[in-house]
Amino acid sequence: MSYSHHTMGSGSRAARRTFEFGRTHVVRPKGKHQATIVWLHGLGDNGSSWSQLLESLPLPNIKWICPTAPTRPVAILGGFPCTAWFDVGELSEDGPDDWEGLDASAAHIANLLSTEPADVKVGIGGFSMGAAMALYSATCCALGRYGNGIPYHVNLRAVVGLSGWLPGSRNLRNKIEVSHEAARRAASLPIFLSHGTCDDVVPYKYGEKSANTLIVAGFRHLTFKSFEGLGHYTVPKEMDEVCNWLTGRLGLEGTCG
Repeated sequence: MSYSHHTMGSGSRAARRTFEFGRTHVVRPKGKHQATIVWLHGLGDNGSSWSQLLESLPLPNIKWICPTAPTRPVAILGGFPCTAWFDVGELSEDGPDDWEGLDASAAHIANLLSTEPADVKVGIGGFSMGAAMALYSATCCALGRYGNGIPYHVNLRAVVGLSGWLPGSRNLRNKIEVSHEAARRAASLPIFLSHGTCDDVVPYKYGEKSANTLIVAGFRHLTFKSFEGLGHYTVPKEMDEVCNWLTGRLGLEGTCG
């Protein structure tokens, strides 16, 4: 790869791009701290809006970290600048992936989790582009490295993606199959995905295809839920499913109401 693993300042051509992340909002656990989850917003949003919803969930043992993506020009919006975890043009396997943007955001997220206590389980979740970022982080975790080859050190215990898609999906199965360690990590990482059948922003077929790609690549503990008639937004029923899944997968003491 032509770029350095440092996002900023190592002198390589691509390293000139810098990413200024916005404000991070933290929701402290109301009970015993058993898990920490970084939750990622969608395109043009910020961490604050999701922190309010997450605080209302009956999950007293989870600490939520809600960062805000950098503001950058986004190709799918004709170059208009807004908060985005990475640049995206069209949702297509043939379209170019913004590996530098994906790696920079994945590293920022991993850094947010790196200081959590050793006995606290960590995970990543998100909505729309945030879900895409969470799934990219899941692939980094399985492979043990970022797209640029730098080691990925966070041991994710749960990944949640709502109304999203999988970036960087090409050759994922091949990359995982050639490594026993990668195959083992993929097989042991629980993933929960859900998608509305009437989503007009990230069409349902992309969510379904992403789930299938991950399963074929070796992510065996993947749950995919479809919500009939749901558009590009969340509803209480969907969040109830997330609560129940997280409680079961992470072995949390708190229960959902």
